Amino acid sequence: MSESALIIDAVRTPRGRGSDKGALRGVQPVELLAQALRAIVQRTGVDPARIADAVIGCVTQTGEQGSHVGRLGALAAGWPDTVPALTVNRYCASGLSAVGYAALQALASDGVAVGGGVESMSRVPMASDAGPLTHDAELARSLRLVPIGLAADAVATMEGFSRADCDAIALASQQRAVHARDAGWLRSVVPVEVDGRTLLAADETPRASTTAQTLADLQPAFAGLGAKTGLDGWLAQHLGLARIEHVHTAGNAPAMADGASAVLLASPGAVRRLGLKPRARLVALAEVAVDRTLALTGAVDATRAVLARTGLGVADVDLFEVNESFAALMLHFMRHLGVPHERLNVNGGAIALGHAMGSTGSALLGTALDELERRGATRAVVAACGAAGLAAAALIERMD
Repeated sequence: MSESALIIDAVRTPRGRGSDKGALRGVQPVELLAQALRAIVQRTGVDPARIADAVIGCVTQTGEQGSHVGRLGALAAGWPDTVPALTVNRYCASGLSAVGYAALQALASDGVAVGGGVESMSRVPMASDAGPLTHDAELARSLRLVPIGLAADAVATMEGFSRADCDAIALASQQRAVHARDAGWLRSVVPVEVDGRTLLAADETPRASTTAQTLADLQPAFAGLGAKTGLDGWLAQHLGLARIEHVHTAGNAPAMADGASAVLLASPGAVRRLGLKPRARLVALAEVAVDRTLALTGAVDATRAVLARTGLGVADVDLFEVNESFAALMLHFMRHLGVPHERLNVNGGAIALGHAMGSTGSALLGTALDELERRGATRAVVAACGAAGLAAAALIERMD
C-alpha cells in the first residue's frame, strides 16, 4: 500500500459461552453479525450506503452460518442492497484477514469499508460442516494434518513447557480478563439486544473463581485422542520426540464462544471528505503459512513479517494482542520473539474470553485499540494463527 487505511472505529459484541447454556444461544448468527454492523455505523455516523464493501470472516460456514452469512448479515442490519459483501475463511485468522481485505477496498475505492467476523459456536458447533480437515482421517494423515489440540501438545513437548507453565498462563488470562471487564476498560464492546431488552452487555466467559488448584485438577484433554488414533506415536516419530506430553486441558485451552465484530476503515481522502475522526492507522498487515503439522506457531512468523515491513522491532511495540490458541503457544510466542508477558494480552485472551473463531481476529483489533487509548500508548501488533499453518498479523498505530 502506498498509503495506510485509517481505522475509524471497532466494535464487538460481548462473548457468550459457546454452549446451550450461553446467553447468546438464542441469537442466530445473521442477527448477531447484524448487531455489530448496526453498531459500527451508529457509532461513526457513516451512511451505510457509502460502504464500498463488507468483508466478514466465518469459519464454519454451514447451517445458519451458510448461504454467505456476510451478505445476509449486512441485509439484516438494514444496509442498502448496493453494499456488496464477502465471507472469508482463513480459519481462526479469518477476522483479521477480513480487516486487511476491507482496508484494501477502502483504499481502492478512496472510500470506506468494513471488515469483521462472526461465529456462533453454540448454534453452529466447530466442525459441524463435516469437512475433510476434521472428518477424513485418511486425507488428514496423508497431508500431515493433526487435530490442533495434539499439535499444541506437540509444541509444548518440543519447547519443554510444563503443565504448570501452561496453567500459569491460563490463570493470568482469567485474572486479567475479569479485571478489565469489571473495570469497564473495553470501549469496543457493544451490548446484544433482543426486542428492546439487553441480552448480554459484558463477556460472560471469564471465570473469576479460577485458581491454580482448579486448573491443576483438570485432566488432559487430548491424551485419549492421541492414543486412540495412534497420532501420538506418529507425531513423536515425525518430530523426533520420545513421546508427546499432554499438558493442555479445558482450562488452558481457548473456550468456545459466540460473538461478532466489525471495524470501519477509510482512505485518507474519505476521512477528509466525510469529516471522520480516525482512532488509528493500519500501518501494515502480513499473512503467512507455516508448518502444517505444528499448525499454530504462525503468529510468530506473521508478527516477524509485519515488523519487517515496517522496519520496527519488538521494543517499538507497546502491546501485543495474540489469539490465545492454547497456553503453550503463548509461551512459544514470548520465547521466540522476546515479548514480555507484561505486554502480551494484558486484558486477557481467548482462554478466558472465549474464541468465536471467525470474529476473534477483528475483535482483537478493537481490544488493542481500547488499551492503547487507555494507556496513551502508540503501537500494537494483533496476531492470530489458524489450522493448517495459516496466520495473520497487523500493526496499528494510535492517532491523537
